[in-house]
Amino acid sequence: MENSAKKRIYLSSPTMHGDEQRFVAEAFDTNWVAPLGPNVNSFETETAAYTDCGYAAALSSGTAAIHLGLKLLGVGEGDVVFVSSLTFSASCNPIVYEKATPVFIDAEPDTWNMSPKALERAFEKYPHPKAVVVVHLYGTPAKLDEIMQICERHHVPILEDAAESLGSTYNGKHTGTFGRIGVYSFNGNKIITTSGGGMLVSAEEALVKEARMLSTQARDPARHYQHSKIGYNYRMSNVVAGIGRGQLMHLDEHLRLKRAIYRKYQEAFADIDAITMNPLNPKGEANNWLSCMTIREGSGVTPDMVMDALEAENIETRPIWKPMHLQPVFAAYDFMNYNDDGMSVSEDIFNRGVCLPSDIKNTDADMELVIGIVRRLFNCTRVSK
Repeated sequence: MENSAKKRIYLSSPTMHGDEQRFVAEAFDTNWVAPLGPNVNSFETETAAYTDCGYAAALSSGTAAIHLGLKLLGVGEGDVVFVSSLTFSASCNPIVYEKATPVFIDAEPDTWNMSPKALERAFEKYPHPKAVVVVHLYGTPAKLDEIMQICERHHVPILEDAAESLGSTYNGKHTGTFGRIGVYSFNGNKIITTSGGGMLVSAEEALVKEARMLSTQARDPARHYQHSKIGYNYRMSNVVAGIGRGQLMHLDEHLRLKRAIYRKYQEAFADIDAITMNPLNPKGEANNWLSCMTIREGSGVTPDMVMDALEAENIETRPIWKPMHLQPVFAAYDFMNYNDDGMSVSEDIFNRGVCLPSDIKNTDADMELVIGIVRRLFNCTRVSK
């Protein structure tokens, strides 16, 4: 059978339920199809209520939210901003938009997130950064106690990039609500989606009001069109927000299914010493947006072998994010290694890691197919349970 004829098993695709159409139809019926409108207002208040973040501004993307968040924290030309290296480029591109200087912080092996030890090293070399951007990679909360203590000691604000971690908690509190500003993404592959969109959240109402103003071209409150600041066209549309409202109703269901996928892989590979699933933070509960694994070097199996074998069966995978300090576009910027010398933790995870299919629509048969292919690469047969 040709690859194209086989059922596609996705990494993480949108899952629609029907409630989304109801809110979108309402937008069309009332002719609220432009930015702003009842769906936008409700999506903000409903997200704020779910996460207990305080206040929320619905925007066109998570990247836009990070950009506005940095501006709200006063980041500008020449400023230094510390940011996780093991992440997607959207976490750090907005730093460069503002002509600030990113300094990349290595991951630590316990959660794959920003290393407090490497962060301390960064403060020793750059004692006055303007902000710290902490990413919760693949939905796993970072070591927030340690990171917050360091930042508080140096009087530097945190912007939480919780783009991948909506629904994750740390000590019972939602990620995205620990820093002065938090950011969520509703991109098509996230745990809930608006097709494209994001949210800036904060406990400080004034910050969110400023974000709303800047995101609508910074128009002053006057009858005529007057602008005292440079603004952006970053507001979420009422149609898109309708999709988000319908999705938010099913977030708890999505969380349950994502966590079940992680447990399924964890149990299926428990007897293969060469495989380690992405670690979770014992102080939190991850949303398990993507289930990932690393493969021990010298096992005879490589990430490319796993991805090739699955792609041959029309099964989608991805490499782990390539660390930002290894990206050509960021080659000129500094990096703080977790290790005293040699290869960084971020690079090691990238070299040995694979993101496994984590789509909540995957059936038991789909999961068994994925698991069986991986196990055969390690010369292990699937044990029936």
